[in-house]
Amino acid sequence: MIKVRVIGRKIERELEYQKGMKVKDILRAVGFNTESAIAKVNGKVALEDDPINDNDYVEVIPVVSGG
Repeated sequence: MIKVRVIGRKIERELEYQKGMKVKDILRAVGFNTESAIAKVNGKVALEDDPINDNDYVEVIPVVSGG
């Protein structure tokens, strides 16, 4: 299982691990894309194509923009 928490929103989920998962798959699963959020995996900033392992902890940080 992968634990996912979205910072600033009351979203915490556990996702079933699937072989070959990447950060972008986790972002999509909680309603974001790589342009609207940053992910930290086990406390380290991760890129969209970085692999996800079973038992990882992912924090999703929504990007704020505007003018």
